Amino acid sequence: MLVTKARLEESNTRYAQGGIAAAIGPDDSPALHLRDTLRAGAGLVDRAAAMALTSEGPQRIADLVRLGVPFDTVEGQIALGREAAHSRARIVHAGGDATGLMVEETLRARVLDAGIEVRERTVLRRLSLGPDRSIVATLGRADGGSIEEVATASTVLATGGAGSLYRESSNPSVATGEGVAIAWRAGALLTDMEFLQFHPTAFYREGAPRHLITEAIRGEGAVLRNRAGDRFLLAHHPDAELAPRDVVSRAIVAELDRTGDRWVLLDATGIPSDRLHARFPTICRFLAAHGLDASREPIPVAPVAHFMIGGVAVDLDGRSSLPGLLACGEVASTGVHGANRLASNSLLEGLVFGERVVRALRLGGSGGPRRPRRRAAVRIPHGAAEGDRPEVVDRVRDLLWTSVGIVRSGPRLALAAAELDALAAVTEPTDPSTLPGAGANAVVTALLLTRAALARPESRGAHYRTDAPTSVPGWRVHLGLERVTG
Repeated sequence: MLVTKARLEESNTRYAQGGIAAAIGPDDSPALHLRDTLRAGAGLVDRAAAMALTSEGPQRIADLVRLGVPFDTVEGQIALGREAAHSRARIVHAGGDATGLMVEETLRARVLDAGIEVRERTVLRRLSLGPDRSIVATLGRADGGSIEEVATASTVLATGGAGSLYRESSNPSVATGEGVAIAWRAGALLTDMEFLQFHPTAFYREGAPRHLITEAIRGEGAVLRNRAGDRFLLAHHPDAELAPRDVVSRAIVAELDRTGDRWVLLDATGIPSDRLHARFPTICRFLAAHGLDASREPIPVAPVAHFMIGGVAVDLDGRSSLPGLLACGEVASTGVHGANRLASNSLLEGLVFGERVVRALRLGGSGGPRRPRRRAAVRIPHGAAEGDRPEVVDRVRDLLWTSVGIVRSGPRLALAAAELDALAAVTEPTDPSTLPGAGANAVVTALLLTRAALARPESRGAHYRTDAPTSVPGWRVHLGLERVTG
């Protein structure tokens, strides 16, 4: 049974533009892909997980080809693009910049053809352990209808990330991170929650959606300029526009702080017009709908929340710390991304570790993640159960963007944590048997992000603190979050 709170195909995957990283080119190898992944992760990449990702990646691309995903080709060979922090062109793509859409539509058709039971607009409300050690999933209709409990020997959590809990985000509205909150409430160990990746370039215009502008366009030669027309990234990193995402995002923030502007310019006018429109048709159509031709004028862009690196701690087969609960995709924390995800490793992670989860379910066995060397306990206060109010989620989105964003500080994190504690006190149910609402889960997920960021007293990868701007060797470890009751 597949349960989803919206349509079957609605997820972050659907909106992925750039493509999938895989070492299938004649000048490439899994070893080179591994090296780039380790370098991007700022010292926190789990090497075994990254080896699984990069060595099994080509096989998973072959799976998608057999399933019918129409990858773009050149003279009969899969076309390969280049993205930031990759030493080789290894990004496979479909429909130019519609890779996620093509993958989703292909897999959706296969699921329906296979006769798999699909429950759309059905919300996961709670996970708990049954008396026989089964996993009990409490489900409810998205419209607030009937509640049902389903007990299974194994449950796979694939609920995605938490990007839309930020005011400025590239994510669809379904990406609210409640899977993390629900798993944590059930007692699952979380890791790396302080690392949330921001994408440097989303279309910026008041009143318009923050449409992602893939960094593959920078791989084709687009450059970033301030509104005076000057390139500024060379002063921040020798790779300039192809530096890791955390570097580019902070450089843009620094430039905006310096100039007082709200956006910078992505200049793609140096890319031949036919190449630009053929490679990025979705982006060009979106920009045209807003009166802009990227082949003739620069694109106004600014950073947005993009990808949740941390989540439910799992082993290499997706097993969590709770028997019978597995996780894969953005909700899972495999350690493969370290402190800063390498571009286009996200879809690959879903493919590789999704397949590993299925293999583990078929073969049986036990396992679970290693306990991290550093752990922090988080307690949620007993609440007043005032119910879900739109203003609560709006406040969460503002708090995360302003205080747990691209640039952080200890004092602001502490103030945000205190306010989230106060919000939890009014959104949490007073009766433990009462199901938490979406607002309560949003507050919990935000608090977990904030507590983790406050607990890491250094800067590393996507986690940057102005009061601790350097990396500390003693903190080259994963941080676990555990629930304290009472």
